[in-house]
Amino acid sequence: MSAPTPTTLTGQLVIGEQLIPGRIDFTDTITSITPQPDAPDTLIVPGFVDAHVHGGHGADTMDGPDGVRQLARFHARHGTTTLLPTTITNPWERVLHALDAVRDVMRSGMDDGPDIPGAHLEGPFISPGRLGAQPPNTVLPTSERVAQVLEGGVVRAVTIAPELPGALEAALAMGAAGIRIGVGHTRADAATVTAFLNALHAQGIRTCSTHLYNAMGGIEGRDPGVPGALLADPHAFHEVILDLLHVHPTSFLLARAAAPGRVTLVTDAMRAAGLGDGDSELGGQRVVVRGGEARLEGGSLAGSLLTMDAALRHAVQSGVPLPEASRMASAVPAASLNLNDRGTLSAGQRADVVVLSPALEVQAVYVAGVPVPGVGA
Repeated sequence: MSAPTPTTLTGQLVIGEQLIPGRIDFTDTITSITPQPDAPDTLIVPGFVDAHVHGGHGADTMDGPDGVRQLARFHARHGTTTLLPTTITNPWERVLHALDAVRDVMRSGMDDGPDIPGAHLEGPFISPGRLGAQPPNTVLPTSERVAQVLEGGVVRAVTIAPELPGALEAALAMGAAGIRIGVGHTRADAATVTAFLNALHAQGIRTCSTHLYNAMGGIEGRDPGVPGALLADPHAFHEVILDLLHVHPTSFLLARAAAPGRVTLVTDAMRAAGLGDGDSELGGQRVVVRGGEARLEGGSLAGSLLTMDAALRHAVQSGVPLPEASRMASAVPAASLNLNDRGTLSAGQRADVVVLSPALEVQAVYVAGVPVPGVGA
């Protein structure tokens, strides 16, 4: 990023559980926050952290460095200041090439996009019986493949189906390296999920549901299933795709009630996000976008067209107060990824800042104090 200049903003600041009229000063980090009773009704919130995003504006993580940059720029214009480009199940060598591309972008940086602290490896360590919209290229998390992941040094989050042979050993090895372990795309029973989570938590490893409720079955009274085991766990974080298609608002509120302070908004966006109706692609599969829905030819939902600002609006529309919804989009995902330098408006934190209208539309975005061009375009 280019060097930031000192910046002052005034408005209604989201700090903790409150909206506080005030002034915020920053360069690359926040230098001070001062109460200002006559501040305008503009809203100022921490930058959004999206830990699960495949693509946007015609680009996909699997496209290589240029694709990663293009999707990142798109999401930055919607308030995302930290982003994990997310892979999809493909032949293993293609997955490794995609991780190499993310590493290239991490090393070179972006003057007009979000911070990329790593990748989310979603697939291919998933169940062939719970592919969702993933192509059928699953592989087992062998010690050799885990070693390749760790050698690359780019993966910040991974999705694993706990019932796979070698899954626990792989999760322990990756978790010990600081990688957040996600449970998803799985046909495991509740007991298997609980044992898996307990073993990881005993080692202090962060865990998360991968798009809670989706590609993991449901909850029944005599069969809590994967989501029941996840929601009953006292430590796991929970990704929710709040586009109002993947998850019903009531199911979102259930997760909020079961896991207070541990629900994280994600987009799971695909390359068609931001492009409108038409044909698109996901992992080599044809996708049809109609009326705001992206579906495979067989009718299954194929990722989302969501952006983080829209997810925030949906959370508020579902009855969540703005400060809490803001935490779901910023502080909570940052904590789940052990990113302790961002996610809140407080002195010393990275100056990742989003300015919103009273209607929660993005008006300006700053990444480490540098304004993102093209916001609102």
